Amino acid sequence: MFSLQFKNALKIVFTFLQIGFCIPSFAQYPKLDKKGNLVSMDEVDISSMVQPLPEKNKFVDSNYNIWCGSVTKGKNGKFYMLYSRWPKACGHEAWITNSEIALAKSDKPEGPYRHVKVVFPARGNQYWDGVCTHNPAVIQYNGKYYLFYMGSTGRSFVQPNTSYDNPNWWEYRNNQRIGVAVTDDPEGDWQRFDQPVLDVSKDSTAYDALLVSNPAITVDSKGEVILIYKQVAKNGTMKGGRVRFGVAFSKSLLGPFVKHPSPVFEAKDGGKEWMVAEDPYLWSYKKSNYAIVRDVVGKFTGEAGALALLSSTNGIDWLPTKYPKVMPNHVQMDDGTLSEDKLERPCLYTENGLPVLLFGALGINHRQYSINVAVPLKIPAVGGK
Repeated sequence: MFSLQFKNALKIVFTFLQIGFCIPSFAQYPKLDKKGNLVSMDEVDISSMVQPLPEKNKFVDSNYNIWCGSVTKGKNGKFYMLYSRWPKACGHEAWITNSEIALAKSDKPEGPYRHVKVVFPARGNQYWDGVCTHNPAVIQYNGKYYLFYMGSTGRSFVQPNTSYDNPNWWEYRNNQRIGVAVTDDPEGDWQRFDQPVLDVSKDSTAYDALLVSNPAITVDSKGEVILIYKQVAKNGTMKGGRVRFGVAFSKSLLGPFVKHPSPVFEAKDGGKEWMVAEDPYLWSYKKSNYAIVRDVVGKFTGEAGALALLSSTNGIDWLPTKYPKVMPNHVQMDDGTLSEDKLERPCLYTENGLPVLLFGALGINHRQYSINVAVPLKIPAVGGK
């Protein structure tokens, strides 16, 4: 006969087991097939793979703020980073008036990267992207490299270190549009077009009537091109309405794109906040599409500013994966210290489908300047089915 105390203890344990408190969900290493290829992204817990950031994995320029690093492996075996840069002396907010997209090169995916050239120099405010180019997202497809980016223009004077309360600054912010360029070689000339590949909607009530920006691009398993982009609606104010993300589809990376009418990345509670998600990185693996987004207010991970992993089979309906948190709202350095800023503009580098490096932009000293970093992800031993 069990004692009364032991019976009560068993009852408590059984109750805890029923509601799931005594069996925490531990992350498992990603399963690989016999060739070392990832079986499925759906079971991957990227947060369990995150390693401290080594000093050598930082891409720094003494004269420029660096942002938006998008990395691809070239046909020559070298690694190329398309990135945004603008003079430190102009201040962080000058990304909208002074940013230019540049190219860096490395022998290894983690770096060190060295600047090669400016890809899109300023070409005059008569062009839609003549003053600013920003938010590069590079993709290889059928032997060519396609670079999606944001461009802007304006005619108002904006002095260095101008803050967001200057109306002239908002002229450039609201002129953001999305373009695409193409080349056979990242170090060669990029074909740049005189019109954006995605413009604002003519309908003044549309979610993207004010601006389109922050492109993220992939080609799914069926060959359909999926373009996710930031959209801002008009509301009669300079700032505009809520910031959301839309999706558009095409049969070609050069367009034309057909927009889906409703926003994506919406939270279950309707997403009443001004912004829910930000800075998407998009890719496809097997028959699913995946996005890493900044969880602005913590709707997907429970932590504001963390990075979240979402998945979709159609590019429209997105849900958090089994392990939605990619990393917290800070970066751990190899000396044990934590970054004061959250990681933004993520870009995931994979090998055989397996996450290897998480790139992102990081502000330093209260954004007195910014850098790009490559956070290592621990690679598990080959196993699984």
